[in-house]
Amino acid sequence: MSEPQNPDPVKLISSVFANTRENLSLSVKKLSTLFGAVDYVSDVRAFDYTRYYEEEMGSSLMRRFVTFEGLICPDCLPEIKKMTNRTEKDLSVNHSRRVNIDPGYISHAHLILATGKAYTHRPYLKDGIYADLTLIYQNNSFRPLEWTYPDYADPKTIALFNTIRKRYLIQLKQRAMTEPSAAAAQEKAREEMQTT
Repeated sequence: MSEPQNPDPVKLISSVFANTRENLSLSVKKLSTLFGAVDYVSDVRAFDYTRYYEEEMGSSLMRRFVTFEGLICPDCLPEIKKMTNRTEKDLSVNHSRRVNIDPGYISHAHLILATGKAYTHRPYLKDGIYADLTLIYQNNSFRPLEWTYPDYADPKTIALFNTIRKRYLIQLKQRAMTEPSAAAAQEKAREEMQTT
């Protein structure tokens, strides 16, 4: 019989894409007020893997990936997704989004995104939010799956996530040295999430 244990805290990551650099910057600022200090912002990249968002958001979309200093508990993801959904609505114009924010987390083993859309590989979490298993870590790198979005399967994006994972593991090790147990680390992550 396996005994339930608290999971390690994980690294909050978010994809943000928008129709202008100004909206990208504004989104990152809003996210930092919700989730604490930003510790990494990627270069601006063209978001041209799909035209799905063009009717609502316009063309020439651009993206950044953002991570946050504080680690989170994995079960906070539904609440985080609801918060980013509200942020998208706050920044919308005439009921049309100007930004799209996709939060998720990096752990030892995988990259999980939060989504409101059900599918075969997306287990339900709560409050209408599902977990999308996007990448798995295997043989010293993140690896795409048959359903991974093409932009997340891109080698440059995977290299970026590998770097973020290395930073996360260092952060996790430093945290473990200053905290008495994984349970305490988990509780601290939960408390930090509730105060933001």
